[in-house]
Amino acid sequence: MSVHEGGRASPDVLCVGDVATDVYIALRADQVTLIGEGSGRRLVLPFGAKVPFERSETVEAGGDAANVAVALSRLGLRVGLASYLGGDRLGRDVLVHLGSEHVEVTLVRADPRRPTNVHFVLWLEGERTILVHHETYDYHWPPEGMDHVPAWLYLTSISEHADGYEDAIAEWLAAHPAVRLAFEPGTFQIEQGATRLAPLYRRAELVVCNREEALALTGLDASTGPAELLDAVTALGPRRVVVTDARAGATGAERGHHYRVPMFPDQGPVVDRTGAGDAFASTLVASLVRGRTFAEALWRAPANAMSVVRRLGSQAGLLDERTLETLLEAAPADYAVRPLGGPHPPGTGAP
Repeated sequence: MSVHEGGRASPDVLCVGDVATDVYIALRADQVTLIGEGSGRRLVLPFGAKVPFERSETVEAGGDAANVAVALSRLGLRVGLASYLGGDRLGRDVLVHLGSEHVEVTLVRADPRRPTNVHFVLWLEGERTILVHHETYDYHWPPEGMDHVPAWLYLTSISEHADGYEDAIAEWLAAHPAVRLAFEPGTFQIEQGATRLAPLYRRAELVVCNREEALALTGLDASTGPAELLDAVTALGPRRVVVTDARAGATGAERGHHYRVPMFPDQGPVVDRTGAGDAFASTLVASLVRGRTFAEALWRAPANAMSVVRRLGSQAGLLDERTLETLLEAAPADYAVRPLGGPHPPGTGAP
């Protein structure tokens, strides 16, 4: 365990990315219209009207980086966050919330000239449409006061105006080869393409994204099979790759081996899918930080994602380590990680 110059224990994982106050608005089904199917499905609201809604809830410190930091902290790791927010009441609420979750916030910078990011989550029947806006902060890496080198850096969603910030992180990682990088690219990072962020993909110990993001990243079409898609993302350079696919579970690749894990079995209702990917990815990383095998990490991750979708909001359902263990111990025997087209790999919890 490394120690800060001030005597504090260094975090196991330093999360890097934008934070936001997430405002959830539960829509009424009788006030909106859904049209189309699949990726062409659209949510239609009356234009120029006052539209009644069911209720609202607020997550003070949302966004991928904060979700992951809270998840890792609840799983018992020492976690820090490097981020930017506004010098306003919302920013102060973010810091209070993160402090209550035992997330180290000494590397979070408040910009008095900018407001804190706010995202609006339109929620209907278990699905959500998120209205996203990232403020343009004066990003710098490494942040002032960073007096330690973490074992893991978890990089995720950042503003579309943070190119130089990402470049500086890549250069810093090149100068610190012992740091392991987990990369969960956000919307703007996916849109930049693989070439623009090639140094980060090559440097990553782990890349996690969903199927749609992986297709966009690699330029492949929707007919691409899971093994081919894993290989295409792996070709970008990361040591391990995980692609999540909603109800189809997730697939992973490590050293040429391909694995599949199903959704965690549970018959409860899906309330809200927001944050499920962050819960999955953070549980995966927590397992790797603790020295578990890749297959074991894949086996553990879906349980936390399942718990999150049972509650409204991205953090209410996040599990602590003891509750996660209890769920996994009660899992049915057929819940297991399997190679694509093969028998059980060792150490997956499978009999």
